[in-house]
Amino acid sequence: MKKKKHLIYQLFPSYLIITLLSLFAVSWYMVSFTRQFYLDRTQVDLRLNGRMLEKQTIRLIDPLNEAAIDRLCKDTAGHIATRITVILPDGRVVGDSEEMPAQMASHLDREEIRDAFQGREGVRIRHSDTLKMDMMYVALPLMANGKLVGVMRTSLPVTAIDERIGTLRTRIAIGVLLVALLASGISWYVSRRISRPIEHMRDGARRFAQGELHHRLPLPATYEFSGLAESLNQMAEQLQQRMEEITSQRKNTEAVLSSMREGVIATDLEQRVISMNSAAAAMFATSLETLQGRSILEVIRNHEFREIMDRSLTNGESIESDILHHSNGRERTLNVQCTPLVDERHARMGGLVVISDVTQLRRLENMRRDFAASVSHEIKTPLTAIKGFVETLNTGDLDDREETRRFLEIIDKHVNRLATIIEDLMQLSRIEQDDEFQQIGLEPARIKDVLKAAIGFCAESIQNKSVDVQLSCEEDLSGTIDATLLEQAAVNLLDNAVKYSPENSPVRIEALTADNEIQIRFTDQGMGIAKKHLPRLFERFYRVDKARSRKLGGTGLGLAIVKHIAQAHGGRITVESELGQGSTFTLHLPV
Repeated sequence: MKKKKHLIYQLFPSYLIITLLSLFAVSWYMVSFTRQFYLDRTQVDLRLNGRMLEKQTIRLIDPLNEAAIDRLCKDTAGHIATRITVILPDGRVVGDSEEMPAQMASHLDREEIRDAFQGREGVRIRHSDTLKMDMMYVALPLMANGKLVGVMRTSLPVTAIDERIGTLRTRIAIGVLLVALLASGISWYVSRRISRPIEHMRDGARRFAQGELHHRLPLPATYEFSGLAESLNQMAEQLQQRMEEITSQRKNTEAVLSSMREGVIATDLEQRVISMNSAAAAMFATSLETLQGRSILEVIRNHEFREIMDRSLTNGESIESDILHHSNGRERTLNVQCTPLVDERHARMGGLVVISDVTQLRRLENMRRDFAASVSHEIKTPLTAIKGFVETLNTGDLDDREETRRFLEIIDKHVNRLATIIEDLMQLSRIEQDDEFQQIGLEPARIKDVLKAAIGFCAESIQNKSVDVQLSCEEDLSGTIDATLLEQAAVNLLDNAVKYSPENSPVRIEALTADNEIQIRFTDQGMGIAKKHLPRLFERFYRVDKARSRKLGGTGLGLAIVKHIAQAHGGRITVESELGQGSTFTLHLPV
């Protein structure tokens, strides 16, 4: 790239060249004019000298007196410092102030002589072979009685003129040099006066470009430059206001986007990422700096998502759909809404993708559907049995008291099962409401007393299975709890442990403080639970073995109640189990 020159180095040489050319032109004109002036004066002098001798020479030509003519030329030339030559019409020289006429050649070939023979004054400047110098010749026709009788030629060397012109030229050159130096200084000063304000404005404009919009340019004394500087200052002030407005709007937009739980990603028409909010970055464990300018498909590698983006950007339509996204071994359900981005002219410039992680929501919806189906099934089964036996009793023989008693016992069993299911549902509903509004009564109480009460409540089932319940708990271990609810949770966990334990096997209950929390562990030696069932074990009506669970009288709500009781206390419930190795359920409560 060609290096650019400073303004002063463009102005100063221009001014200097113009000045030097002007001085050269003036000097050349002066020298030419002066030389021509001297030549004109010399010509006039030679003409006057010739006119002074004209009459005397004509008298000596007619009749011809060569000796007198030659003597007249030599005598007169000594007084007027001019060479005088008289030539006859045949070209012969009859008088000359410098040479002997007899030794001089014919002068008919001289241009000034030919002009004079034609009746007009002849003037020439040429080199003289006789005198070896440049001479000016003025030839005057000599007329007698209207007849040309000869030519009077006067001449002077022009060397003296050239010497005078040379001296003048030297003086003019010195003057030109001095004037040139003075003009250079003035040109430099003027150039600086012009370029300095422009340099200041250039520096100011550069500072504006670097974001220093608070900077202001000084106003030069020149009207035009002052107006330009004032315009630049006004521009900077307006830009500063616009930048502040844009910055404020951008901060507001970023605050809104940052506060959104949904991930928002903006792309161009080539599906390259333009912007994203913090929720989207956290959702996909990345950052805008990493993905700026890269394809959004590098973030969400999903065939369905790619089809959504292609359709939205191609057809300009808004599309919403759920997709399954796998990342780091985890499957998530993402709700994707893709809307075209348009500019102020309503031309498509990209796409806006809003992504919501609806995994939990969809899971809750599935749970709701499963819950409704499970409740319907759990209630329908005993109702169907009750209805069937009631119809049998209505249509059968009521005199058979044994058969009637057996049917009534079955009806009573199913009614009790219905009552148990409804009671568990009502209790679960109360616990969830108390958990939501924090209405449970938390009071300091000893953990061991709660566990002993639970063991007493399950004494009948423990005795029937001959299970050995082993309690390990320090006497002074206390917590801020709702004793009634915690006892219910302990009863449910202990009842499950007893139900699914072999006869004459131990069930261990251990309460201790660890990791700044109270842990209550219920360990049995039962058949254990497969790992695939563990994540859903605490859902309502979820059973590992439905047939066995119904046989043992379970409602499928016990563990769900335990989970909500733990959450109501600000804790949680965990399970560790392997097939054939038994299970351990642990209540984690805050100290």
